[in-house]
Amino acid sequence: MERFIRSVRAECTDRMLIYNEQHARSVLAEYAEHYNSGRPHRALHLRAPADDPDVIPFPAQHIQRHDVLSGLIHKYRDTA
Repeated sequence: MERFIRSVRAECTDRMLIYNEQHARSVLAEYAEHYNSGRPHRALHLRAPADDPDVIPFPAQHIQRHDVLSGLIHKYRDTA
């Protein structure tokens, strides 16, 4: 839990202006989803938990960027 709090502060709340409790809850919910399923994990050899383990990653010809938290975090996916 301490690691999550440190990460959310460093990567998210220290870089955003939070307006009210509802805004804070929505920001934290979106970041928690990214933290748990979208970011690379060392234990998984820098693959995200949501990645398909049967797919061998190759250099992508076409990559699409998806912004999280209004562009504070970027996710990249192969479109081919």
